[in-house]
Amino acid sequence: MIRELFHIGSFAVSPFGLMLVLAFFSAYWQMRRGLKSLGIGDEEDASAILFAAGVGGILGGKIYYAVLYRDWHLLYSRSGLVWYGGFILATLAVVWTVRKRRLPVWPTVDAATVGLALGYAVGRIGCFLVGDDYGIPSHLPWAVAFKHGLPPSTAGNLRYFGVEVANHISNETLMRVHPTQLYETSAALLIWFLGARLLKHRSLSAARPRYRQTPSGSLMLKGQPPAGTVATVVLGLLAVERFLVEFLRAKDDRFFGSLTLAQLVSFGVVAVLALLWLHRRRRPATG
Repeated sequence: MIRELFHIGSFAVSPFGLMLVLAFFSAYWQMRRGLKSLGIGDEEDASAILFAAGVGGILGGKIYYAVLYRDWHLLYSRSGLVWYGGFILATLAVVWTVRKRRLPVWPTVDAATVGLALGYAVGRIGCFLVGDDYGIPSHLPWAVAFKHGLPPSTAGNLRYFGVEVANHISNETLMRVHPTQLYETSAALLIWFLGARLLKHRSLSAARPRYRQTPSGSLMLKGQPPAGTVATVVLGLLAVERFLVEFLRAKDDRFFGSLTLAQLVSFGVVAVLALLWLHRRRRPATG
């Protein structure tokens, strides 16, 4: 795998850093497009939201990583951007920014989460290029041996992660593993495509609104799901994707039997989204 692309003085630029930048630009492009299609924001709003998400995501990911391994020195390392830690703090930062800029919360979150899915897909390519977050051993044709991974996919490192490796295989043996980073990129791209289609449908429906009367006497937009539907679908699918891919990941945080901490968080995210969905469906849609 590729450790460094080039240097700027004493600062080394890695493929992960480059893909992280591209992930932010991709998310910005999609978010700006989504806000414009819904008629609720402009480029400045998209920039402010992305900045809040970036700062919250990096800080949250680092804090989560340091707490997980109980070592605050990890806050100052270049590694350890944990997805769910970043997601939690970034979500809080984005909601605060949306309210501060007086944007409609749920439609804005709809646009933002579609950008999140695209950014996540691009970012995971960076993980693949540096050999981080790979999976358990595999004999599939597309399995990859990360000779210069973080760490290399040797039998010894896999054993350190708690992966069962045959006793006759020496610790120095380089093993081919599931490229789970690319699995996540593929799944996130599909989720992004679905979310973008749902967002487009919502924007077209909003441009030609039709109303119907509910049993309670209030008016509800006919043929249009309530605001927040796109966000619920996208975040729910991302959580399910993460829950499933964790079964193939080489990880040492399986504190709950065979389940990882990320899987428990995924389950919690889906539960919260289900409750929010039920709550939103009981309220009249306002666009």
